[in-house]
Amino acid sequence: MRKHWQLYMIVVPPLLFFLIFKYYPMLNTVLAFKDYNVIKGIWGSPWVGLKNFNLFFDNPMFWPLVKNTLLISGYLLLAGFPIPILLALMLNEVRSGRFKKVVQMVSFAPYFISTVVMVSIIMLFLSPRLGFVNIAMNAIGLDSVNFLGEPGMFRSIYVWSDIWQTAGYSAVIYLAAIAGIDPTLYEAAKVDGASRFQKILHVDLPGILPTIMIVLILNVGSVMAIGFEKIYLLQNPLNLVNSEIIATYVYSVGLLNANYSFATAVGLFNSVINLILLTSVNGLAKRFSNTSIW
Repeated sequence: MRKHWQLYMIVVPPLLFFLIFKYYPMLNTVLAFKDYNVIKGIWGSPWVGLKNFNLFFDNPMFWPLVKNTLLISGYLLLAGFPIPILLALMLNEVRSGRFKKVVQMVSFAPYFISTVVMVSIIMLFLSPRLGFVNIAMNAIGLDSVNFLGEPGMFRSIYVWSDIWQTAGYSAVIYLAAIAGIDPTLYEAAKVDGASRFQKILHVDLPGILPTIMIVLILNVGSVMAIGFEKIYLLQNPLNLVNSEIIATYVYSVGLLNANYSFATAVGLFNSVINLILLTSVNGLAKRFSNTSIW
């Protein structure tokens, strides 16, 4: 350590970041078991045990919130997980370098659009009167549709706009994994007379399978932690029945009403469920594919 102290100094800032902003705040999860009082502080507030959890579990909104959260997360996982893999495999087969770069740039660029700007774009495109989509529908004789006012359309709008925004960025991970495959495997497949599809099936997919499993485990482990900002910005009284999830409910009921103990209890519940899912999927992946996070 004395010899290479400069390298250890480089590690200090990220370690401090995690200690201060990630691990130290975990101590304050005790707030979920207390009736928080601003004057007495977190540690001086009286204990109430599982009262805040019971308030959440007994709430009539509990099951609708869990259902909406799981349906949106499951929809996003099922629809959004395979698309970056397919995009990476297709880009890897493109022989024109210029065309490949253009496709990568076009698919990668939306990732850098902020959530607020993305929601504004969605609202402008789907506006009932001036939106591009409704104008195109009117041009072919169809009636205008208030897409964001239809509860049944909310999940699809959220999921497919998210896929459009993140697919290109996610594909980079798989392109990097494909680049690490031993070239001799492709040569052997060519000698054996394998077609392009057979090379994808027997060389590319097995080569990136460990990466696929790791990404899948991480995605399943964050099922209950679906993004708050975009859903909150897309919400309106008309689609609330399908758009209200645990995160937005905590914000509106727990934080805006200064009920910090209740908000912490719900957040802790979310974290525990995500931890159970993460460990379960990691265990299954380790058992059946010998690939896991730990």
